[in-house]
Amino acid sequence: MMDMKVQPGIMDIAPYVGGESDIDGAEEIIKLSSNEGALGPSPEASETYAALQGELHRYPDGECTALRHAIGEVHGVDPAGVVCGSGSDELISLLCQSYAGPGDEVVYSQHGFLMYPISAKAVGATPVAAPETDLTANVDALLAAVTDKTRILFLANPNNPTGTYLPADEVIRLRDGLRNDVLLVIDAAYAEYVERADYTSGIELVETHDNVVMTRTFSKIYGLGGIRLGWAYCSESVVGVLHRVRGPFNVNGAAQAAGTAAVRDAAFTEKVRAHNAKWLPWTRDQLMNLGLFATDSVGNFVLVCFNGLADKNAEAADAFLKQNGIIVRHMAGYGLPECLRITIGSESEMMAVVNTLARFLGRNTA
Repeated sequence: MMDMKVQPGIMDIAPYVGGESDIDGAEEIIKLSSNEGALGPSPEASETYAALQGELHRYPDGECTALRHAIGEVHGVDPAGVVCGSGSDELISLLCQSYAGPGDEVVYSQHGFLMYPISAKAVGATPVAAPETDLTANVDALLAAVTDKTRILFLANPNNPTGTYLPADEVIRLRDGLRNDVLLVIDAAYAEYVERADYTSGIELVETHDNVVMTRTFSKIYGLGGIRLGWAYCSESVVGVLHRVRGPFNVNGAAQAAGTAAVRDAAFTEKVRAHNAKWLPWTRDQLMNLGLFATDSVGNFVLVCFNGLADKNAEAADAFLKQNGIIVRHMAGYGLPECLRITIGSESEMMAVVNTLARFLGRNTA
């Protein structure tokens, strides 16, 4: 018998399970389960990454200097306020490690990213889910969930897996409704895809409030999910805390170099954004024409729901898609058992998934 004591909350965690990548017996697969970039990484990022093969014995720059300055130039932020991590997942975990613990609470929206409750439980804190309205975060519900024990409030904006978002005035209202000792973390992983005039990624709130942090990722529009790279923008006090708890070389050298090249490749980023701007609404319209409900997503994915379709439910649709070599993400783990999340892929991939779902439903596409 093992007598070692596990810290509170650890054994309550259901480990995070990423989107599936394989189908037994299938030679060709269309993977639309992980919101990966439809066009892959920037060619410049790929070339930069490959050029470092002879430098793998060198330790990376522990301060991510070149990467932070590139982020600062492109996004108009102070590089001194940027902290880089091994994916935004690491930064979310570090924030929980730094600001929450046993007896504390961490608030997030009902269908928010699963790493919020996982990271909270990992430090012994209690995750608290606030109800959503029409699959969208509700500011009043989030504020009502805040108690004297609340230390962090996570807002995914846009949200994964629903694709919905809160406009800037609502995000400001949320911040203004919080005590100054509650950290507001705005997870803007999909910000680069949003083309709505009333959207904010949260940069200006970070610059005017010490208790606001914005997190971003290179896994989505930059197509660099495989190298694990993310960043946070935060006040001087939070920067100082994160530098104390992160690993000394938490971002590898190849990731830093590829990320620097990717963020500077504005032409490729715009190409990816334009592709998504075309195929996201096309996919949603096609799914709605099939009689399904699809959220008005602003990310690089759409949430499609099968509520009320009897035997033509989400689980059966997921199985049918896999039989035809297509992998999407069943959302039961997010409390949405009748929904599938479908990444926006290439033109041929989107046509394939729509046509396959039409065959599943016994209907014709438009």
